Amino acid sequence: MKNKKIIYLTYQTFPAKTANSSQSISNIRFLQKEGLDIHLYFPLREKTSNAKIKNLQQFYNFKETFNVTGLVHKYPHGKINFFKGFWFHISHVLWSKNVVNKYFKNENNAYFFTRSEWIAYFLSKIGKDVIFEVHQPSILRDIILKFLKKRDNVKFIFLNELLYKYYEPISNYRVLHNATQIRLGSSRKYLKEKNLIVFAGNISRFNKSRGLKEFISWFNDDFLRLNYKLEIIGGSKRDVADLKNWISSLNLQNIIRVTEWLNQDEVFKKLSSASIGLLLNSSNNEHSLNYTSPIKYFEYLNANLTILAVDFPSHRVLPLSNRINFFKEGDKESLIEALKNLNQNKDLTKKELVEISLKNRAKQILSFLA
Repeated sequence: MKNKKIIYLTYQTFPAKTANSSQSISNIRFLQKEGLDIHLYFPLREKTSNAKIKNLQQFYNFKETFNVTGLVHKYPHGKINFFKGFWFHISHVLWSKNVVNKYFKNENNAYFFTRSEWIAYFLSKIGKDVIFEVHQPSILRDIILKFLKKRDNVKFIFLNELLYKYYEPISNYRVLHNATQIRLGSSRKYLKEKNLIVFAGNISRFNKSRGLKEFISWFNDDFLRLNYKLEIIGGSKRDVADLKNWISSLNLQNIIRVTEWLNQDEVFKKLSSASIGLLLNSSNNEHSLNYTSPIKYFEYLNANLTILAVDFPSHRVLPLSNRINFFKEGDKESLIEALKNLNQNKDLTKKELVEISLKNRAKQILSFLA
């Protein structure tokens, strides 16, 4: 297996301040560490798209080297400012079909890895071996998977058990949650600020609220305002400015801080200086409610944080979920009760660290390929 090339072919763009781009780069890095010959191909579909490995190393803060190729994208997505969703789907299918047939039809000694249903579809049609990593359902994806499930040359990775159950029965699959780069002992170098709650990640998801404004408003309660502080890390300049205005309107700027997007090392320092990690999303988004495996959760564990999370099915099925302190969505009193009865986490055992590590995830992917 290690002599076979891995082609990571995706419709994502890089570099990007998104969890999905970070997840892909992390998986590529750790597959490369396992000795695989891995090559990333993606479309140059944004003005900021850049396929130079040095730029990716600087942006995502890593040292490993792997092959990267940016492919021409002469389609409407990113160029037309109305009906953006429509043009995204049209561009996605046309680019995928063209690239698969133009560049990979005669590639016979490679395994393809993708997050794109259209790339998986066109590759499977010409007999290529494909791993399709499924991150969430959609109407279009549901239709394409009915075809892909019948193909012997397609294997599936699902991010959590609920996502697999949504698509079952499928025989050739693995459930692999997200993971993190383990930094043994690194978090202990930082002095933790007692009762500092930290939220890391984009302030909005799919241009919709994650519920942060409501959560922030609860800090007008005497118990929260007098005993806890909150730091929010991530988000666009516009989202951060909007949230800062909201915080100021509630006169909470002395206990709530908001920071724009930071690189992974800077985020780790911030997390390691806090004491509680927050998982928060809106149940209005089905992906957040049932199918997510948030990278921030594994980063929280890695930074030795106590975990506080809204009580969603997706959070209940996370690895080591027995370490999570749950509260009801939209319920301030439930949050206060969870904080009053917070179970302080012990250090992760060696077995638990292995379970949430990117190295272990890469080994499981390698085993699945073999």
